Amino acid sequence: MQEHTTDSRRRSSALRFPRQILVGAISLAASLSTLAQESIDEIRITGQTSKTDVPIIEWPRSVSVIDAARIDEQNASSLAQALRYTPGIVSEPFGFEPRLTFMRIRGFDASETGLFRDGVRLSNPGFVVSYNLEPYGAEQLEVPRGPASVLYGQTSPGGLIDYISKQPAAESLGEIDIELGSHERRQLRFDASGPVDEGDRFRYRFTGLLRDSDSQVDYLKQDRTYLAPALTWRPGNDTDITFMAHWQEDDTRSSQALPAQGTLFDSPEGRIPLTRFTGEPSVDRYQRDELSAGVLLNHQFNQDWEFRQNLRYYQIDLEDVSVFSASVIDARTLGRSLFENFGELDGLSLDNRLLGRIGRHDLFIGADYRRYDSTSLQFFGGAPSLDLYDPQYGATVTSPETAFKNEEAKQEQFGLYIQDQFHLSDALVLSLGGRFDSTDNESMDEATGSRNEQTDEELVTNAGLVYVMDNGLAPYASYSESFLSVLGSDSDGNAFDPELGEQVEAGVKYQPDGNLLVTLAAFDLTRENFTQFDPDTFLPVQTGEVSSRGVEFQAAARLRTGLDISISLTDLDVEITRSIIPGEQGERPTQVPERTGSVWLSQDFQGGLLSGLDASVGVRYLGASFGDTPNTLKTPSETLVDLDLHYDWNDLRFRLNVQNLFDEEYIASTFVRGGTDFATYGQTRRVTGSVRYEW
Repeated sequence: MQEHTTDSRRRSSALRFPRQILVGAISLAASLSTLAQESIDEIRITGQTSKTDVPIIEWPRSVSVIDAARIDEQNASSLAQALRYTPGIVSEPFGFEPRLTFMRIRGFDASETGLFRDGVRLSNPGFVVSYNLEPYGAEQLEVPRGPASVLYGQTSPGGLIDYISKQPAAESLGEIDIELGSHERRQLRFDASGPVDEGDRFRYRFTGLLRDSDSQVDYLKQDRTYLAPALTWRPGNDTDITFMAHWQEDDTRSSQALPAQGTLFDSPEGRIPLTRFTGEPSVDRYQRDELSAGVLLNHQFNQDWEFRQNLRYYQIDLEDVSVFSASVIDARTLGRSLFENFGELDGLSLDNRLLGRIGRHDLFIGADYRRYDSTSLQFFGGAPSLDLYDPQYGATVTSPETAFKNEEAKQEQFGLYIQDQFHLSDALVLSLGGRFDSTDNESMDEATGSRNEQTDEELVTNAGLVYVMDNGLAPYASYSESFLSVLGSDSDGNAFDPELGEQVEAGVKYQPDGNLLVTLAAFDLTRENFTQFDPDTFLPVQTGEVSSRGVEFQAAARLRTGLDISISLTDLDVEITRSIIPGEQGERPTQVPERTGSVWLSQDFQGGLLSGLDASVGVRYLGASFGDTPNTLKTPSETLVDLDLHYDWNDLRFRLNVQNLFDEEYIASTFVRGGTDFATYGQTRRVTGSVRYEW
């Protein structure tokens, strides 16, 4: 193993930028505060991410909330697009990606373990299946950053995304939206809700989307059907029971990787077209069927005690057949391979919690249960090469007769957790929490004859302290832990320990009179015990450790003048601190920019000739990142601009939305496969126009 070394120039640069953020953040907060005293309406932000009704300013952690209005304003077609303006998150680490949600949070991948729906995790062991949740079906997205295992169980150490589904509304509402756009995009959306009977015992909601669309890549479509009915039954004044379901069908193809020579670097053959499809149109497919049904139960015993239950069953079927870029034969010719994955997953998640107040204690006790049963049948094979500058499709691609993986995996998890918000005084709030978790894992691969059974038990804690001043300032500090069960054993047959995350965070929040929210946070986060493969023996070992230190700033304000402001900045110093792989130690992980930032401004014209018009512009900066370790393959930084205009007239809304306004053709990521440097493009300009009728 290599001796630990540090690039002092890179680290000193990373440490200068947070001071710049600090000075700028203080100045900006002061300016917004001056305006807020006279001109800001209340910003409504929930505290559901804490699984209680604790206000965000009293929660000693970094949290972001993206509501349905902001998702609609940015016309997000995926979770990745909806999270573009959120600090601490790289939501498109591989650029244009039509299949699933990839994400890095505070430098750590959360694609497999960081996606939740209505407070319960959506399991995806080893990418057997995938998720790309429809943002139109969300009431809001809640993004707690840092380890969150006490409340949520097994998660990524960087944080998670909790997708809060639309629920039946007390007041009648309805809309139907027809959209046309770039790449022959045709889309219909509808949403209707309200009471069913005069006594308001029943409320309904029905949300849906139908989309038929091509994309920026030849032969790659982005078709989707999404239907989500919901019914709330109120048998008494103290009880709400909501039955929810959704069905989603996606029909698309794999994202495209092109050689770095001809995209990122010059090639004697010229630039490879951004639209180039490297697969086989008659072979490639990525089809996902997703079904879920759930129940949300709330019962109020009295003014101090309440019971809540979240139950969700979900089923995913995936067919992934892709002819993909495997190597470069020469400057014109791409070597290709075939990958097939037929995956199925059945999952059930249940979360129960009892919330109560005893004196100065806001207490809740929870018990959750989760299980899944998944199967994956995978094949690898060869495919004919392709001329990147004059592609001739229609080659015969033969599927291998023998699977290299035919695995069934099961997991059953049970957890007990407790959280106490103790008001030491009117201003000082102490938060303490703990969880005990037990997990049984089982896997069997018929292709190799291997079988693994393992039981993991883990105890994790968190603690936090926040001081809420009368002027709206709230300095805080917290400690939190996370864990992930790891199935497998070392060369001596010893079962792997759970992967662990540990974080210390300190910061300050500012929310005067509930009208402005500013958060500045600094954190030190460590991920340890993650599995690597020894390059000498090719056996798995638990040797990995990564350190992530950073500063995040976010501010949101809504002025009476109609101006809506949202700002985020992130500076991230991530380093591989322990590794068995030569050349990795002391380097930065791949697809993790050092700096990102964004500004979103929205002006609602409230009078005069422009009354009814809302104009929004967003600017987002994506810092440079690396595609390999050691850090020699660099992805350049990029700045992108988005625009949204909509005009309300009577019950109609006319909208024009442009993502990547100036049509920047930029490299979003780089990586190495089979000794060859590859690159992926980000989303090019997408223009959509729509008409919405509301009632």
